[in-house]
Amino acid sequence: MNILVVAPHPDDEVLGCGGTIARLAKEKHHVHVAIITKAGPPYMTEEQVERGRSHALQAHKFLGVKNTIFCDFPAAGLDKVPHSELNKKLGALVDDINPDMMFIPFSSDIHLDHQHTFLSALVAARPNRHVYPKKIYAYETLSETNWNAPYLTSAFHPNAFFDISDYLEMKLKAFGMHVDQVKEFPHERSLEALKALATLRGSTVHRAAAEAFFIVRDVI
Repeated sequence: MNILVVAPHPDDEVLGCGGTIARLAKEKHHVHVAIITKAGPPYMTEEQVERGRSHALQAHKFLGVKNTIFCDFPAAGLDKVPHSELNKKLGALVDDINPDMMFIPFSSDIHLDHQHTFLSALVAARPNRHVYPKKIYAYETLSETNWNAPYLTSAFHPNAFFDISDYLEMKLKAFGMHVDQVKEFPHERSLEALKALATLRGSTVHRAAAEAFFIVRDVI
């Protein structure tokens, strides 16, 4: 299969589905990752941006990603980008890659970049022609998905689980390559917290480790 993982920022794809990426790549599927935004002044210097991108490419190579696409929309600024522009870019990626399966951020993540990426990914993947992504999964991102407002926004209730028991250590190592993003426990973006979440998600389906998703679409 061709698989497209859409990440608002570098490291979201590892946090949300790094183990699944490693598993699917090991199973000989073609995994493509699209990083939607690029940081810049005043948040980051160009040197910091390039450093972060090199970390992402290192992690992707380790996980077995076939291709990484940097889309260069402004980080923390997708709410100021015309919706049609993001739709067009993601639509072109879907046309080019022709993914059978997509992984996208959850609709109610607290970060607006995640929300806008979710909406445009669904526009790009509309089932209005013979060829379109048959499977779409929304992933959870620590410190984004779990920070929404319960009962006021849609909560993340996973209904699909990918067993990553054999790939958890790869996920942790890949996230560790994002050295500027790894925090000390008990911060949520720590290796310990990431492992704890995978263990929890796994135990709910009697597995040693898993990544959890919400099925947006599954055409069988």
